[in-house]
Amino acid sequence: MDELLPLIPHGASEITDKLSVICENEKWIYMHCGLPIYAHQVSDKISFKLISSSLILTGICRNIDIQKVFNVSKSSVLRNCKRYEAEGSAAFFKSKAAAKRNGQVLSAEKIESAGELLSAGFTRSEVAAKLGIKYATLSKAVQQGRIKFKAPSCTDKSGRSLIDSLAGDGIGVACTRTSERALAAFGLLNAAESRFESCNDVSNGGVLTSLPSLMANGLYHKVDECFKEFDGYYSVTHIMTLLAFMALSRIKTVEKLRWQPPGELGKLLGLDRIPEVRCLREKISALSADGVSEKWGDLLTEKWLNDYPDLSGTLYIDGHVRLYAGKEKLPKQYVSRERLCLRGVMDFWVNDMLGQPFFVVRTTVNPGMLEVLKNDIVPHLLGEVPNQPTEQMLSADPCLHRFIIVFDREGYSPAFFRAMWDQHRIACMTYHKYPDDDWEESEFKNVSVDLVNGETAEMKLAERGSYIGCGKEKIWIKEVRKLTKSGHQTSIVSSAYSLANTVIAVLMFARWCQENFFNYMMQHFAIDLLSEYSKEAVPDTEKVISSKWRTLTKEINSMNGRIKSCKSRFAGLTLNPAMENNKKNYDEWIKTKSGLAEEINILENKLKTLKNEQKNTDKHIKVIDLPEDEIFQRLASSKKHLVDTVKMIAYRAETAMANLIAKECGSLEQARALIRDVFTSEADLIPDDENKILNVRLHNLSTKAMDKKLDSLLSCLNDAEMKYPGTNLTLRYTRIGN
Repeated sequence: MDELLPLIPHGASEITDKLSVICENEKWIYMHCGLPIYAHQVSDKISFKLISSSLILTGICRNIDIQKVFNVSKSSVLRNCKRYEAEGSAAFFKSKAAAKRNGQVLSAEKIESAGELLSAGFTRSEVAAKLGIKYATLSKAVQQGRIKFKAPSCTDKSGRSLIDSLAGDGIGVACTRTSERALAAFGLLNAAESRFESCNDVSNGGVLTSLPSLMANGLYHKVDECFKEFDGYYSVTHIMTLLAFMALSRIKTVEKLRWQPPGELGKLLGLDRIPEVRCLREKISALSADGVSEKWGDLLTEKWLNDYPDLSGTLYIDGHVRLYAGKEKLPKQYVSRERLCLRGVMDFWVNDMLGQPFFVVRTTVNPGMLEVLKNDIVPHLLGEVPNQPTEQMLSADPCLHRFIIVFDREGYSPAFFRAMWDQHRIACMTYHKYPDDDWEESEFKNVSVDLVNGETAEMKLAERGSYIGCGKEKIWIKEVRKLTKSGHQTSIVSSAYSLANTVIAVLMFARWCQENFFNYMMQHFAIDLLSEYSKEAVPDTEKVISSKWRTLTKEINSMNGRIKSCKSRFAGLTLNPAMENNKKNYDEWIKTKSGLAEEINILENKLKTLKNEQKNTDKHIKVIDLPEDEIFQRLASSKKHLVDTVKMIAYRAETAMANLIAKECGSLEQARALIRDVFTSEADLIPDDENKILNVRLHNLSTKAMDKKLDSLLSCLNDAEMKYPGTNLTLRYTRIGN
């Protein structure tokens, strides 16, 4: 059959060599080989989609032909063909309203949730990820007005910095709440309300994650009972919160606040700015007046002991010297970490087996660990350690103890061991200061013990019962020795008669947790730094070591060294028999020996005189009897006590948070490192006053693995459902992208 000649009318647009289209009277007419086959109004988009799709799918033309002639996009042509092929001509006649009613992507619940999240300040991408929908779907619903929300007025760091620099009208940087400050200045406002605003990238915002743990560890415990509320803009709660945030953010002194943006830290308190350094010092002085900080510390000690009764049965006591480099002539203390005698103040800390502190006793004049134990620490513990056995229980079991105190060799004293057991039934534990000869290796047995950090270790242990001391001071104790790989035997003595040797070994070696506590507190919380520079008079009845007795001691030690050196030289000459047969040097040999013997005799007579003089000299004298050039004052400790108490709470809070993710991080040290990074990182604050929620949105950490560990921590914190102190806002923690 001959091919048909293409017939294209004049004025028509060629689609193919057989298909053309012409527009007449606002109507498209399709012609095939010159014969009309379809027609529709120009405005009839549905008919255009149906006809063009059928022409393409039947092979009469290609999609590129339709695109060129009608000037439509490729995606729309392909989409129309796909719909026509899947559903037929009915696909182009569905009602849009029906499609909306039948849609399942955005349900009524999701629309409501999306509005709440967007109102709270979350981005569209974050809301889409949370609801499990596409970003485009959410954006389209917002544009169509189906999702209604109130956009929060969120500020960034640059905007806040500009506002803070222009605010105040001479009052100070970042003083944006001028009316409230004016009312407080005239005594018409007792304390400003913590009021949060939407802020992005707040410096140190991550420290807000510590609030649940700080509250659980007693930062606001009975504060109202101990401290009188201030007359002014800042409340006691504000100051306590600020001191805790400073400790956890590693702002180690009040002076360091001069180099911190006051407005940024103020946002963490729900205020316009934090107090100026001088103002903060005045607030700390008011909180420390009349011994109220010591009273608050005692209440916290009672709380901690009762909160952890399993840990309070074994208490670790050790001294820590705070070095002093000022002009005051403080007594010298031996500093083991420096191996020198230096001026400083001795603090005696009481911790549990995990290293967490209970309280501290400060002494300007160090009377020794045993005196502090007898006069200060033991009376405190007898009244506050929970779950102590009754007198009937102690009478029924002669080996039962009230609790155990553990200390290093400084506290080794058979007389003290006996006094504690006979008077109070308190068990003592320390290293043997004068161990006897080594035991036979056959006595040691391999045992597996569970350490306090959860690890399991293999030890070679042996046990004997033995006496220490002599006369009335003699006491029967349990001696446990550990055999090391080098063959050294570490001896432990304990009056905890009811405990097995494995338990005694674990408790004694856990003393290193307290050493780790000192190192960590010095490095991260600066417990050695002064909190104030004022001084107090030392009571006249306080006893100190006499300078004359100390001088005699130095001379005696020097004399002993000289005598030892002379005797050593004399013995070397005596044990050299070759000299007796050497006639040439014999006379010189005899002369040298005679001179040494005479010198030794003279030195021994001087040593005897010095010892007699020291024997008749009082070792301790009262402060009032000191020479005028040796009189000193002690450092005031009230502010130091308050600040250190807050630091103890901060350390406990950080430890509790680290324990939540210690297994996931591999160790407690790595968990602490992660949490330190979180505390100093930036965060977004998004208050939701309608739902009474303060959203704290943290920034991502350096790796996905760390983000996963952070998510685990935030989940635990959200489960606590803590409210920000002084407000009705529940703290809710999230991470960007979650």
